[in-house]
Amino acid sequence: MKFKTLMIIKAVVCISLGLPIFLMPKFFYGIFGMDLTPAGIFVAQEYGASLIGIMLLTWIARNAHESDARRGIIWALCVYDAIGFVATLVFALSGVPNALIWLPVILYLFLAIAYGYFLVKPPKP
Repeated sequence: MKFKTLMIIKAVVCISLGLPIFLMPKFFYGIFGMDLTPAGIFVAQEYGASLIGIMLLTWIARNAHESDARRGIIWALCVYDAIGFVATLVFALSGVPNALIWLPVILYLFLAIAYGYFLVKPPKP
């Protein structure tokens, strides 16, 4: 997979999830069998806002050439998705959400592995 392709995938995922989470958090999390309190709505909207920001980062940086900045972006997104995977996996195993929670678990895992690939892939000469 090319770096640009991964960044576009990440941007599409982030906008596809970020906007609904920000605009309709109760509905979105209701799909996973969860009911949000007012504090939960605020936290969900903060998460939606962060996804929208990550979407902008990934879209703007999709054409970045090999550099320290690009490597920093890859590290940050790899760590972000790896932590998201672990947190979502633990939550999925808690039994609180319904079976749809496995979709974000798989998505986080895929993205963490994909960004990890670009960390270990030798740069082109």
